Amino acid sequence: MDKIQINGGRRLTGEVTISGAKNAALPLIASSILVNGKSTFTNVPKLMDIVSIKKLLEDLGAGCTFENSTLTVDGAGIHKIEAEYELVRKMRASILVLGPLVARFGHAKVSMPGGCAIGARPVNMHLSGLEALGATISMDHGYIEAKADRLIGNDIYFDIPTVTGTENLMMAAVLAKGASTLRNAAREPEIVCLADALTQMGAKISGAGTPIISIEGVDHLTPASVNVIPDRIEAGTFMVAAAATRGDVVVKGCIPDHIGGIISKLKATGATIEIAGNQVRVKGSDIIKSVDIKTQPYPGFPTDMQAQFMALMTIANGNSTIHESIFENRFIHANELLRMGADISISNGNYAMVRGKDRLQAAPVMASDLRASASLVIAGLIAEGTTLISRVYHMDRGYEGIEKKFSSLGADIRRIQ
Repeated sequence: MDKIQINGGRRLTGEVTISGAKNAALPLIASSILVNGKSTFTNVPKLMDIVSIKKLLEDLGAGCTFENSTLTVDGAGIHKIEAEYELVRKMRASILVLGPLVARFGHAKVSMPGGCAIGARPVNMHLSGLEALGATISMDHGYIEAKADRLIGNDIYFDIPTVTGTENLMMAAVLAKGASTLRNAAREPEIVCLADALTQMGAKISGAGTPIISIEGVDHLTPASVNVIPDRIEAGTFMVAAAATRGDVVVKGCIPDHIGGIISKLKATGATIEIAGNQVRVKGSDIIKSVDIKTQPYPGFPTDMQAQFMALMTIANGNSTIHESIFENRFIHANELLRMGADISISNGNYAMVRGKDRLQAAPVMASDLRASASLVIAGLIAEGTTLISRVYHMDRGYEGIEKKFSSLGADIRRIQ
């Protein structure tokens, strides 16, 4: 099993180009189920999660080719409506095939998804939304089954904004009969990207990016060519790493409007931020100021950046409070940072007090989930000595060639067997 080895203490400098967003690509690929023809997706990152959903669609009967960051999916051959456990268990985003399958074929059977352990993340809002659209839902032996002759448009209210729930029900509603309204919908850029793609395919959607999304159902969709937006979390990860190493890094190929919460907090730490078009330059401060954060739905500070920011705060001047309000059980990385000499205490399960220290010390550590792995890389970059990170397959789910990108910025980092 691969590991990442880092010799810390090097200042990051140079330029890095951001890959396509995993969290945008996955729902886009799932949307190809809605189309009887070939959909093309460009700027698709080469990640384990992309491989997983490609295998899932191929098992359903779709023809897929993936070459040079372009994924083509031919939905004409889809004949199977069951997403089996062995293909779904590795990735929570597999639930995104549920809405498209029942919308197009009137029947879907999808295994309860697996994925990394950062909280329960129930799918109850997906299911209640499909029931509102007229589907009959049953659960048996670990599978969700949905049936409907044809979905019927309706008003759907989310108790809390849910990204995959909004995406799943938006894809279901585009082929429903009549109008649907999604209220208290999630507002993430990835949802806007999906709505734009569905519109290219012939869907009638308005309001994506706001709490109220309106959808007028159509009889069918047609193939389209869609470009995946840049990964705002990857961009934020490199920005935080630049600040943590007191470096000077230009993050290219990003959309600054998508990372406003990250930029604001980095400025508060003393980092200098320069924005020009689709790039952001981060110049770290010699003295890193402590900053409190609270994770919130977009456009607030993203939960997917909480672990990376915690790593930065371990060497800040002063104490900082981190409030994780989205997921329970998302401070597992704190125990690994403690192994590296960080001073962190957890209270009530979702509050962390981080007391900044002059430096961290290298240690063998273990990644527990995707973003935790990124936080340990940042910690390794700033620690004295050689850090060895195991279970980096978590990182491969969401970062394309991260060790190569950090190496290009001057980090002493490599992947080892």
